[in-house]
Amino acid sequence: MHAERVRRTPRFYLACAAIGLGAGLLSGLFGVGGGTVIVPMLVLLLGFDQRLAAGTSLAAIVPTASVGVISYAMTGSVAWIPAVILAVGAVIGAQIGSWLLAKIPQNALRWGFVGFLLVVVVMLFIVVPSRDAALELSWPVGIGLGGLGLFTGIMAGLLGVGGGVIVVPALMFLFGTSDLVAKGTSLLMMIPTAISGTIGNARRRNVDLLAALVVGLAACTTTALGAWIATLLNPLTANILFAVFLTFIGGQMAFRAIRVHRAQRAERAATRAPKPQRGRR
Repeated sequence: MHAERVRRTPRFYLACAAIGLGAGLLSGLFGVGGGTVIVPMLVLLLGFDQRLAAGTSLAAIVPTASVGVISYAMTGSVAWIPAVILAVGAVIGAQIGSWLLAKIPQNALRWGFVGFLLVVVVMLFIVVPSRDAALELSWPVGIGLGGLGLFTGIMAGLLGVGGGVIVVPALMFLFGTSDLVAKGTSLLMMIPTAISGTIGNARRRNVDLLAALVVGLAACTTTALGAWIATLLNPLTANILFAVFLTFIGGQMAFRAIRVHRAQRAERAATRAPKPQRGRR
């Protein structure tokens, strides 16, 4: 389905606005792009195919993440240089992930990512970050951030997942940052990555710019609210809510993997079934 085939009815605009409101709140609260809400909702409510929904979601993330960065920056919760390093690694990694897409079985990757999310959920209950923790930049830290950005970009290219679900917990557990700095930095990292991906999607006509504009503008109205709520929550409560969010994402990924596995098994069974013999004349 291309963008011009989507009917511009009042329901279209209302659905886009509703999707944006929910995505913006989650984006500000957890430091994610909101694609985990935007993509399935565009498919379910407006009949977008998966590719067009993913491209539209990526474009909508640009204004959403921008408002989120401003909101976190006002409380000093953005590590600017680390975010740039992460973004450079992510842009490169996304190209590698796109190249590997045709070479690695998607279901194996999905189950691996589900396992990764389970480990993160457990760690969220074990490691509670301090709000006073800062990200001190050094050469080893810079190299580590570049590696994290590269890994995030590869996973984004392979699975279409947003960087926040990887970057936020990694910054807290591996680099010892506070949850607020991790979220603000994650949102800043997403902006150049999303712009780069949107340019590529626009060339391939895999983005509905009008839908992205409506979703993005609606998301901007609630992103700051989500970021404000994040500052009110204590780190343990924020970790618990983030764990619930990651569990939801992991459940979605597992459900998709199971559905694909069943479809492949049915297809194999159909090809092995003996063909009916025609009677002799």
